[in-house]
Amino acid sequence: MALQVHQAPAGVRMPTPDTDALVIGAGPAGGSVAIRLARLGWRVTLIEQVCFPRQKVCGECLGPASLELLDELGLGPELRALVGPPIRQVAWMVGKRTIVAEMPACSGGRHAHGCAIGRDCLDMLLLARARSQGVRIVQPAKVRKILGSAGDFECVYERRDSVSRSEHRLKAALVIDAHGSWERAPDDETAAQLAGPELPPHPADLLAFKTTFEGTSLPCGLLPVLCLPGGYGGMVVADRGRTTVACCIQRQTLRQWRVDLRGAPVGEVIEHYLRSGCAGVATALRSAQRRDAWQAVGPLRTGLRARSPRGLVRIGNAGAEAHPLIGEGICMALQSAAILAGFCAVRPKELDPAYLVDVQRAHAAACRKQFSGRLRLAALYAHIAMQPSLAAGTALLMRIAPRLLTAGAQLAGKARRAPPVPSPQRQAIA
Repeated sequence: MALQVHQAPAGVRMPTPDTDALVIGAGPAGGSVAIRLARLGWRVTLIEQVCFPRQKVCGECLGPASLELLDELGLGPELRALVGPPIRQVAWMVGKRTIVAEMPACSGGRHAHGCAIGRDCLDMLLLARARSQGVRIVQPAKVRKILGSAGDFECVYERRDSVSRSEHRLKAALVIDAHGSWERAPDDETAAQLAGPELPPHPADLLAFKTTFEGTSLPCGLLPVLCLPGGYGGMVVADRGRTTVACCIQRQTLRQWRVDLRGAPVGEVIEHYLRSGCAGVATALRSAQRRDAWQAVGPLRTGLRARSPRGLVRIGNAGAEAHPLIGEGICMALQSAAILAGFCAVRPKELDPAYLVDVQRAHAAACRKQFSGRLRLAALYAHIAMQPSLAAGTALLMRIAPRLLTAGAQLAGKARRAPPVPSPQRQAIA
């Protein structure tokens, strides 16, 4: 797509913003795009609603492509000192069966295999790097309202501490939505921009849960896919020897398990669901100690998000969310940030609305092209994993030909390099 650099007509002055780009959310998408834009000379403000470090529901896997993108941000040495062991094997766990196969290796890149790191560590590294690049960090603060349109946004946000709250306003030429897709803004207009229309609860809604354990018997370097009735999950040994356990469960399935367990706390219900539904989980956690409370988010809203009519840009889960079964969430967040920065590399002297809308359109089109296949494949894998008969039948095929599991991981992007950032033609218009 041709991206045009517009210049404001002679004699027309655009309003002067307080910041060129306002980024909402300091996860992998928000943190990485803030770093990239600051390197391009943009004035960037990053607003995050909670204090770091903090845990977050996430599978925490970094594939070779993610590691390359993080290297580009200058995080390579610090990251390598923290991450878990290389993930060299993949498994398919359903009922009492466990099929193990080799994880495909990425050829030609700097990283042959992926690894895992807790979000508390990764997000802190990104935030520190953003600060070192001159990004203004506003934390903790909650965005309450977004007014205006591309080139002339006004953000109303609330600063909070232990004793008081104060409201502030900030003018920005570009607003980048990098918050979790399940989070909603408090007023209807901003909610529609940041999260889309609110949908009523549905029995098939997927709710996501995560915690970490110490002392598991899960082999280092193994990434199992957990096939569960009405859900799916994963386990991996991440940084400092801790094991991340995450799953998604349909609302109707969770409701039935809570009835069966007579109103036990949700965390206990999820843990019982995992241990009883998959022998591989029960074995791995037999002598383990849970170190964190179970965290929950949802419902997940998978798929691509429509473009905002007012020029707001969505990246990460806010723009495209895949079923987390394939572990591509962090990669898609980092990649969508890199794509956006690529379109922002050449800019007019003044950030006029026409240029910013072109950036948004080009970014949305590039993300659609890059992520559509992954979204469809993730949905297919999730459908198989959640249906006991399909999952068991797939396990029988994999037992005969384990290479099918390796091929499935290959299709899911586990050996993918980071694709080149689009470099569209840019034409200056007088």
